Amino acid sequence: TCLMSAARYCHTATLLPNGKVLVAGGWNGSAYLSSAELYDPTTGIFSATGSMSTARHQHAAILLPNGKVLVAGGRDGGELLSSAELYDPTAGTFSTTGSIITARATYTATLLPNGKALVAGGWNSSGNLSSAELYDPVSGIFSTTGSMSAARCFHSATLLPNGKVLVAGGHNGADLSSAELYNPASG
Repeated sequence: TCLMSAARYCHTATLLPNGKVLVAGGWNGSAYLSSAELYDPTTGIFSATGSMSTARHQHAAILLPNGKVLVAGGRDGGELLSSAELYDPTAGTFSTTGSIITARATYTATLLPNGKALVAGGWNSSGNLSSAELYDPVSGIFSTTGSMSAARCFHSATLLPNGKVLVAGGHNGADLSSAELYNPASG
């Protein structure tokens, strides 16, 4: 059995183009983590890689078309984060990028066919969120896009073959059975 270098939960795991898996952030029961590690499926071994500039959990991570991984938002203890970072698998390092407009945790990030990442829902100190944003990896900037009809966190978001994103379920004070579609063409 192979072990990670740190126990962690509410972290992210992202499959990289080279076949390794980037495991980043989380909580280990006593501290919020900025550390990251790589799992190599050919050897079954975890190895350390560069750390994030900010400890975070309940964040999202998504592989971008340029091969970098966007890691954004989440929490560092009680503090909600709007900061975002990019992991470069070639260099094994994180660097800062544009911040999310609305700090959020327990949200979804979905890669769209146009190469942008859709960030939707979640919660912050204002409550559950219906707002959504787009991250442009070319400019490194987040911009607003259409909001969901229902505020929700802990939901799912799935890219469909037609390019739309199905957002389903979640929680907003009660468990949700509703679903909605995001249309990238109209926002």
